[in-house]
Amino acid sequence: MKNSVHFVLQGKGGIGKTLISTFIAQYINDRNPGTLKTFDTDQENATLAAYKGLNVTPIDVMNEDRTINRKMFDKMMLDILATDENVVIDNGANTFSPLMSYLMENQFIDLLQDSGKDVYIHSIIGGGDNLKDTVSGFSSLAKQTSCPMIVWLNENASWGGTDNFIDSDVFVKNSENVRGIVLLQGRNSDTFGDDIKRMQKARLTLNEIMENPDFNVLERSRLNSVFRDVYKKLDAVEW
Repeated sequence: MKNSVHFVLQGKGGIGKTLISTFIAQYINDRNPGTLKTFDTDQENATLAAYKGLNVTPIDVMNEDRTINRKMFDKMMLDILATDENVVIDNGANTFSPLMSYLMENQFIDLLQDSGKDVYIHSIIGGGDNLKDTVSGFSSLAKQTSCPMIVWLNENASWGGTDNFIDSDVFVKNSENVRGIVLLQGRNSDTFGDDIKRMQKARLTLNEIMENPDFNVLERSRLNSVFRDVYKKLDAVEW
């Protein structure tokens, strides 16, 4: 993978966008060391920007009256155009609609592709009560752009499954540009779930955790198995 741009987009909050952004960023670092550039556009919870190991630039697009100024996305887009590194953009629920309208009205995805970059949109489907809203978000994205998409099925143990989403009419009708599907399977919340929460709270990458004495050998092993599983699925994507 080289000279690629990854937008992590989903209008619903609390659905795992930042966690998935960290997976993508760490995957790039693992497979193509030294080629990662990351942006965090979340205006309320700039969690990704706190990960020191992921080369993150926070993007401030909020006016003093707390409205979103789309013009302020320009600097990030110019930086992306100027680099040949692999770029990951984490997008908060509060900037989802402004960023999407900015991308569409400026035909920025086309501009990136015309400049020789491989552009991907990562859309997240949440299980349980999150399913309806996130499926609607996927459908909206698929109808707005022909950009290649990666679908993440986030089956958080406390939410439930994604109810055979890939067999649904919504997916079938909008799957033409889907290049891959990554299942984040529901795991035991007392063990794997707690380890992932601690990893997120500490804002640490897997490599940092492997050197951190605050995580014991069993916690490291469980987290390592989660990352191995995700990386294997990302290896199967048609990049």
